[in-house]
Amino acid sequence: MSFFSDKSKLNDYLKELTRDNTQLIVNELFKLPVTSADTGVLATLPDRKTIIPREKPLPKDKPLTRWEKFAKTKGILNRKRDRMVYNEETGEYEARWGYKPKDKDQLSQDWLIPVPDHGDPMEDQYEKAREAKKANVDKNKKRQRRNQEETTAATIAGKKDIKEMKKSELQAAIAASKQSTASLGKFDKPLNEKKKPKKKSK
Repeated sequence: MSFFSDKSKLNDYLKELTRDNTQLIVNELFKLPVTSADTGVLATLPDRKTIIPREKPLPKDKPLTRWEKFAKTKGILNRKRDRMVYNEETGEYEARWGYKPKDKDQLSQDWLIPVPDHGDPMEDQYEKAREAKKANVDKNKKRQRRNQEETTAATIAGKKDIKEMKKSELQAAIAASKQSTASLGKFDKPLNEKKKPKKKSK
């Protein structure tokens, strides 16, 4: 049985609802700024607004890299490093990077490098130091490329944290991100030459 089976009750309800809504509109009108004119007091209406729904969904949060997670855990703040650094040996300020960087001629400035106790006395210590520096640079590049691939894979999978993904899901997402390049991953350099992503047979 309907609540408004009686027509008189329905009419009374509609009248009360219309009266309350009209009162709300009048209350809002009295809150607006008014101006006096020959015809009477006029209220200045606000600008018209057209609310349109979004065409695209809100962008998802970008997954944190390994360093960003570590810095967040340890409370490390990202501060900009000064370009000029004081060299205690020369007593002058030198550039950290760019023209005449501080560490560029550090090997040449070391006129004597002692040979380790159990090292080969015929080994070139300068060349050894250069190779160690080059290996460290290559290691950092591989680590950076790995972090970038894992972040891209997590973004494609729609997950904020890489840890939420299983190993198989992560490998599949990385393979999909490699196929997204212009060469379809043909000329992409793998992180480990021994381990290449397996292609699933159709």
